[in-house]
Amino acid sequence: MEPRYYFFLLLLAGSSLLNACNTVQSEKRSSATEPGIDNADPNPALVNRPIDTAFFHKLNLKLANGDTTDRWPAKMPLPRPGAILPFHRIVAFYGNLYSSKMGILGELPKKAMLEKLQREVRDWQKADTSIPVIPALHYIAVTAQAAPGPANKHRLRMPFSQIDTILNWSHEINALTFLDIQVGQSTVQEEVPVLDTFLKMPTVHLGIDPEFSMKGGHVPGKKIGTFDAADVNWVIDHLAYLVRKNHLPPKILILHRFTQGMLTNYQQIKKVPEVQVVVDMDGWGPKYLKRSTWLRYVYKEPVEFTGFKLFYKNDIKTGADQLYTPEELLKFIPQPVYIQYQ
Repeated sequence: MEPRYYFFLLLLAGSSLLNACNTVQSEKRSSATEPGIDNADPNPALVNRPIDTAFFHKLNLKLANGDTTDRWPAKMPLPRPGAILPFHRIVAFYGNLYSSKMGILGELPKKAMLEKLQREVRDWQKADTSIPVIPALHYIAVTAQAAPGPANKHRLRMPFSQIDTILNWSHEINALTFLDIQVGQSTVQEEVPVLDTFLKMPTVHLGIDPEFSMKGGHVPGKKIGTFDAADVNWVIDHLAYLVRKNHLPPKILILHRFTQGMLTNYQQIKKVPEVQVVVDMDGWGPKYLKRSTWLRYVYKEPVEFTGFKLFYKNDIKTGADQLYTPEELLKFIPQPVYIQYQ
């Protein structure tokens, strides 16, 4: 029996907010006002140094955690210099500043949220001292909507000024930033390039969410969506182009997944030195259901790296379970290298 998970949908209050976001998003930014342009040194994890090939393979073998099926470590090319994975583990807080219901990023005030994130980072570092742990803010920059909106795409682009805020918060704690996209009835081809101003920055990475990719014309939230390898490969090609053109370290691409149909033809996903792909187990529920989902859709279908999402509220709704601890998740095969809290 398939594990049953429920999905969320951002419902922004008031048409004025919708109109304001679309107005801001439609304005073009000049290079003089690019967000983050005055930021100081990039994250130390992104120092442009040659890859230690032997160490790269050694860490990937460690993450495989004794797998005997030959699935893990996944086959992948040596990344470009400055790669974050597998040399670091990432602990991220996920959400949106317009909603307290989409995740811890947006639920708590800034100071409390950043302090809580740093505590999680310390806990993970204590649990595994062999890989440095770095924080990240994972911000939903395009949200799926029940209403069609002015573009009739059932998606809402967040204002660039709000992304600037997240970048500034990340800079305060030397964190990475992930921008997440829920395309609704739009496409990755239409939504990803809008964020190129940010993706050209060395500490900004991307997440795409198949759950809200409504290829059949359904309203988001009524049915679980899907991405094919062709969609993912378009994104990989685009990120790889930005990396080469702007002489950047590799980008990380997060693919959320908790059903078979959310990601089709995984074997055809490209593996290139410019992009590091993480399949993030995104389902919520008690531990036994989360582990079942992991085994079915992450462990059995390797791409490159793996991630695991923890829901502070939804994972313990039944009251019979607690969140997976770092120590427990480090026993998984393979070990997740990206941890996301919602």
